[in-house]
Amino acid sequence: MDHKAFDKAMDALPQKEASEKLQALQDLRYRWIMESYPESATYRGYPGGEQDWTDQSIKAIERRKGQTRDLLVASRHLNKDKLNDAEKLDYQLLYQDLLLQVRGYQFPEHLLPVNHMSGIQRSVPGVLNAMPKRTAADYEDILARLDKLPGLIEQTRILMEMGLAQELTPPQITLRDLPGQIRALIPADPKQSPLLKAFYEMPASIPAAQQNRLRTRAQNIYQRTLIPNWQRFAEYVEREYIPKANTEIAFTKNADGIRWYAYKVREETTTDLSPEEIHRIGLEEVRRIRGEMDRIIQKTGFDGDFKAFTEFLRNDPQFYYDNKEDLLKDYRDIAKRIDGELPALFGTLPRLPYGVKPIPGYSEKSQTTAYYQPGSMEAGRAGVFFANTYNLKSRPKWEMEALTVHEAMPGHHLQIALAQEQGDIHPLRRNKFYTGFVEGWGLYSESLGYDLGLYTDPYNEFGALTYDMWRAVRLVVDTGMHQLGWSRDEAIQYFVNNSAKPEHDIVVEIDRYLVWPGQALAYKVGQLKIKEIRARAEQALGNNFDIRQFHDALLGAGALPLNVLESRMNDWIESQGGQISLTPPVPDTAGQAAPN
Repeated sequence: MDHKAFDKAMDALPQKEASEKLQALQDLRYRWIMESYPESATYRGYPGGEQDWTDQSIKAIERRKGQTRDLLVASRHLNKDKLNDAEKLDYQLLYQDLLLQVRGYQFPEHLLPVNHMSGIQRSVPGVLNAMPKRTAADYEDILARLDKLPGLIEQTRILMEMGLAQELTPPQITLRDLPGQIRALIPADPKQSPLLKAFYEMPASIPAAQQNRLRTRAQNIYQRTLIPNWQRFAEYVEREYIPKANTEIAFTKNADGIRWYAYKVREETTTDLSPEEIHRIGLEEVRRIRGEMDRIIQKTGFDGDFKAFTEFLRNDPQFYYDNKEDLLKDYRDIAKRIDGELPALFGTLPRLPYGVKPIPGYSEKSQTTAYYQPGSMEAGRAGVFFANTYNLKSRPKWEMEALTVHEAMPGHHLQIALAQEQGDIHPLRRNKFYTGFVEGWGLYSESLGYDLGLYTDPYNEFGALTYDMWRAVRLVVDTGMHQLGWSRDEAIQYFVNNSAKPEHDIVVEIDRYLVWPGQALAYKVGQLKIKEIRARAEQALGNNFDIRQFHDALLGAGALPLNVLESRMNDWIESQGGQISLTPPVPDTAGQAAPN
């Protein structure tokens, strides 16, 4: 959003009525996000930026920081006492988000624009794939973006050079696959490039002659500018960036790294927990879950210890598919079984559908086991549960039920789609992503698998516990590596010793924590908070507790910071006739209705 448009909108802000000013601030903030970050606008179906990329020049980055500070100042001059309860929640979230973002400006996050998990080599194909592809005009927009890609690549390289000058890079060990990820975008055959995928899948409604013209233009851009620019970028990463990258793995080794990591932990978890406190919580959870896992091993009658059992799960052929299509079919079958059980747990279900697709080949090797991509009713795009089909011997069957519950229903798709469909809350909030809430809900959803008729097989139940353990281990190893001096090998070994996850997945996970410090902490922290709130509601309401009403209330305001969620749900419990106990309840951390 340029200076003139922003300044004009700021000047037009109402100065008297609190409600009117809040609405105007929310409108401006949402418009600012959509116009400043056109890729977000594409995913949301917000019109106007279809031909652009986010301006990553230093001048634009500083302009966005200044505008965010201006919005924070404007929000401070609003009389919140004159707002109703719903508006007070809107205001609290707007102010809290702006304040946290401005506090983060003390750290040079923009000088870390690329790693093996995120960056233009990952985001560009995703944005192009998410763009509308119904008319010739849609394809003109894609061509315009392709034409502007060299500028974005150059801006990214400049930021990386500035980071190198300040000795600020991702750990060197994590960058080994980055050149390959970049080169995977530019195969010799344009038909194989994810950048041009849309031009070989054009709808029949576009006349053939017009299709040929559009496709030829795309191929010319690809050969003339995209191949050489991406190739130069890959060479820069390979010859300059990686050799000079940091060999230290701890984020706290960066300048002001201890404060920066603490900020990241707070930002991701939306709590005031310190890294040391989270580490202790992780150790306690690992011990608890390990006891549950030992119980399952005894139930199977397996003759051996924990290590032998996990080796059995990692290596026995009965737990693996021989081809990718069978793996995807099983995911789809699990999803269909889950869908039929959801009305017993939820009064409100989303209208937006979702599908199951394989993770694209250009990123599958260093990508995690699965992820969810939100859909958009405005953009006419369904949600997608992306499952990794790379190296089938690292994709065990026993993890599939828990993974589907987390990524699809009733996990991410249900929660995110419901938030998008909340017509009575502002679009700014409908599309908000608080990691502690969103990922905490996803992990909490895994425990609902028992109620959904899953985990009836002891191996699948062990798989669910493995996934719970996975998130508990994160608390230990993320804080261990970044705060407490653990080595990468120590973190990998701790993960291996306490989980049945395949070793390829474990290495990918550890490297993820190295480049996204603090992010992985939000899952277990969020899950424990949701379980605590549920235990409090069950204790306060007794026989009047209704799981469908509880879930609808929990999800009914969209994603929230955990501190705001707890306060809101306490109010809901009291509105249902419950008395909030001063003694914190003990949540059922072992899952709902788990068989003995």
